[in-house]
Amino acid sequence: MPLDYFVWVIRGPKGDVVVDTGFGPEQAAKRGRILIAPPTEMLARIGIDAGEVRNVILTHLHYDHAGTMGDFPKAQFHVQDAEMAYATGRPMCHACLSAPFNVEDVVDAVRLVHGGRMTFHDGDTEFAPGITLHRVGGHTGGLQVVRVMTQRGPLVLASDAFHFSENRTRRAPFPLVYHVGDMLEGFARCEALAGGDPDLLIPGHDPEVRLRWPAISTDEPDILRLDLAPIA
Repeated sequence: MPLDYFVWVIRGPKGDVVVDTGFGPEQAAKRGRILIAPPTEMLARIGIDAGEVRNVILTHLHYDHAGTMGDFPKAQFHVQDAEMAYATGRPMCHACLSAPFNVEDVVDAVRLVHGGRMTFHDGDTEFAPGITLHRVGGHTGGLQVVRVMTQRGPLVLASDAFHFSENRTRRAPFPLVYHVGDMLEGFARCEALAGGDPDLLIPGHDPEVRLRWPAISTDEPDILRLDLAPIA
């Protein structure tokens, strides 16, 4: 099953909030991934200068979600306590759990802590009016999902709580998992956060997202509008 990789932007009460920072050319080459464009370039296409972004939410610290942090020099980063503990603790002694991390990203995250630019959250948090963070774990020790109130209802950026919608609907965990029980509970938690509406649940890597949600324009087919209803 092919994987798509996403970086999201919430345009709301705290200005433009970036959710995850993707990865750059070095990791794309190392891991055999196709990089359509660096995250900063994709953001620039919608008028966002990464150098001026003030807040970045990291759902977790895997290479494809927490790369390119250095491209956001003015940002405060937001992560769960449990995720930093996981990424720097005993689980990383196991190759199957450490493989999805780029150690340089983890070191960069530690530097952000010591530089006063990492804000930690413990469980459910109101990040801003209409934006809440929720730790679900499962895929990693401290994975968090982001719920955003939209005109359509409470939309959940589920990240890797489930890679594909089918993982959730079949209750079949994606094989890269730290805690199977937490992942299964996370499926139900995401559904509840979205009010039970599957059209408000955005999986972490499912190519169906690009098929179902409209692009901002015909010139930008890879930049989507999740605030609009799906088209398929």
